[in-house]
Amino acid sequence: MVTLSLGYLRLSKLPHPARRKTNTMSIFDRLWGGARKKTPPPRPTAPAPLAVASAEPTGAVERRQSPRKNARKGTRALIIDDSPTVVAVLRKALRSAGCSTREALDAEHGLTLLDQDPPDLIFLDIVLPGMNGFHALRLIRKNPAYQHIPVIMISGNEHAIEQFYVNRIGADDFMKKPFSRFEIFARVESLLDDDMVPRRKGLNAPALAREEISQRASSGSA
Repeated sequence: MVTLSLGYLRLSKLPHPARRKTNTMSIFDRLWGGARKKTPPPRPTAPAPLAVASAEPTGAVERRQSPRKNARKGTRALIIDDSPTVVAVLRKALRSAGCSTREALDAEHGLTLLDQDPPDLIFLDIVLPGMNGFHALRLIRKNPAYQHIPVIMISGNEHAIEQFYVNRIGADDFMKKPFSRFEIFARVESLLDDDMVPRRKGLNAPALAREEISQRASSGSA
């Protein structure tokens, strides 16, 4: 009887398999934060790259796909800008379209060229050394002989741009620097009449000026 009792006691002291497993898990849980290690959630997949919208407006793409309308051959443009780079860009674009150009780096010289040989179109910078573009524009519009000439104002100065929209006196269009060849062509095209001559909207060019343009076109002068 004693032997059995001792054997029973020995057997009862042995850890039960299930109890041993429970104790082991308990230690494991304490070591690893009190809970079974959870499977980490799947990483979110990177979103598909968005299509980059074109920097050009839809109208620009559509216009470029259609045939471009250029001013008739013999059209003369006067460029007044103090940046030789801007002058070179405008000169190259306009001459590639069959126009002739004259250039000035300040308003005073530009007005002198205007008096010597009135153009059909003027590109006028707002910020210029000496007389600014607003003052030059007022002088141009005060002269009846030049009132029919379209003037496209240009500037990259934010303050000047704000002034332009507040004091838009006699200007026909505006281009913000930097601008592309396409924008130059589009601005000119928007001013063309049925005869492909630049003209202020709502104004009829004097018959003498229109006749002079026709003569230059027929003679083939650039």
